[in-house]
Amino acid sequence: MATRMVVTGAAGFIGSHLCEALVARGHDVLGIDCFTDYYDVAQKRRNLAALAGNPRFHLAEESLTHIDLKRALSGASVVFHLAAQPGVRKSWGAEFEQYIEHNVRATQMLCEAMKGSGVRLVYSSSSSVYGQTAQLPMREDHPTRPLSPYGVTKLAGEALCLLYAVNHGLPVACLRYFTVYGPRQRPDMAFHRFIKAMLSNEPIEVYGSGTQTRDFTFVSDAVDANLAAAAYTGNETVFNIGGGSRVTLNSVIDLLGRLTRRTPDARYRETQKGDVMHTLADIALATRELGYAPRVGIEAGIAQEVEWLDAERRRVGT
Repeated sequence: MATRMVVTGAAGFIGSHLCEALVARGHDVLGIDCFTDYYDVAQKRRNLAALAGNPRFHLAEESLTHIDLKRALSGASVVFHLAAQPGVRKSWGAEFEQYIEHNVRATQMLCEAMKGSGVRLVYSSSSSVYGQTAQLPMREDHPTRPLSPYGVTKLAGEALCLLYAVNHGLPVACLRYFTVYGPRQRPDMAFHRFIKAMLSNEPIEVYGSGTQTRDFTFVSDAVDANLAAAAYTGNETVFNIGGGSRVTLNSVIDLLGRLTRRTPDARYRETQKGDVMHTLADIALATRELGYAPRVGIEAGIAQEVEWLDAERRRVGT
């Protein structure tokens, strides 16, 4: 049965894939996006190209802090809240105001508009809430000590959602993503930067020694987690969403060399403030409660991102 869904951050990396999946399942979707200039707005518009003209998809180009939320949410069955100011490294200093506006204030306003409605909220959080920890794999009940202002704001968003769940009965699920990658990935993220540089026969800039590890999650698995969370009726509220592909950055660079048939020229730089050394998700809770099981391995997933970026490069003639 078709239902009305709302996706905030609809033109973003994960949001655009989620909108396509919902429409493909026969849902009517309202996408909300204010098209910030954190990265090229033209890429964000291309992210939604497959939905252009589809009668099941409607786009509202407005900020969550200015849109009439009551009207926008009217008739919705689920709200997927992916809108946020992203990026660990840019969240320091004067830029922090943007993170407060888009990650904290917008989330509070959304929760306020949803309280008492019975509409389910699926909030996109981040593994950045954990910070540096010796406890691997990271479990949902581990201490949360973010190392960056970005991580602080994502944890604040979680806390707001859970406050409204306890005090106003807001049905909520918070998904802590572990390094999502794939086609349409943001240009500031490592895989995107590495692939683009290698396809152009340019050096790769690596922050740190390359021995740091990440639990990499393919974008379609993140979408599956959102769909499962939307249908969930249990009592758990916070879930790790990992991909089961924990590898070093140096291993990824070697893999990219094979996939692009280029010899990597890695230039190592100082570790950036806010970057953690290792991440690994314990996804047992998501598996048990949501039926979540990542399906795309690191080599197949990176191959898809390489193919997408190569097509993008050819499209613009670079």
